[in-house]
Amino acid sequence: MDGLPSGRHVRRPSVPRRLRRHPALRSGDELTLGERAADRLRNGMGSWGFVFAALLFLAGWTLGNRSDGFDPYPFILLNLILSCLAALQGAILLIAAKRADQISSELAAHDFAADQDSEQLIEEVRAMVRCIHRQVDAPEPGPTDYEPADDAG
Repeated sequence: MDGLPSGRHVRRPSVPRRLRRHPALRSGDELTLGERAADRLRNGMGSWGFVFAALLFLAGWTLGNRSDGFDPYPFILLNLILSCLAALQGAILLIAAKRADQISSELAAHDFAADQDSEQLIEEVRAMVRCIHRQVDAPEPGPTDYEPADDAG
């Protein structure tokens, strides 16, 4: 097609990460401390690194307390720690979900504003087209100028 062998794609030049940010989303210093913490928790606890770290911690605890450890089998202290973690994870999940909803809301507001701006620009272009049609004595397009013509006549 464009002189490229089939199956090959043109790589776009890399753009610095700070320039790829969505314009409607706040970041960095624009976020509150709670929002930054919620983002860090969501990104940290929702990762494979966290899962593997938790598995390593549990394996280490189990191996370290096999017979003479400070928390021998049935690992009552570990059970208490895991119960407290499970109790807090409900709140952590709600915080992360609330932050995700806030991000979605900001994106939706930006999309709505962009749609409104586009609609206004389209109306301005239509007005210019009507003006051009009047200047060249062409018939003005009607409100249904994009509907297909009826061929049944």
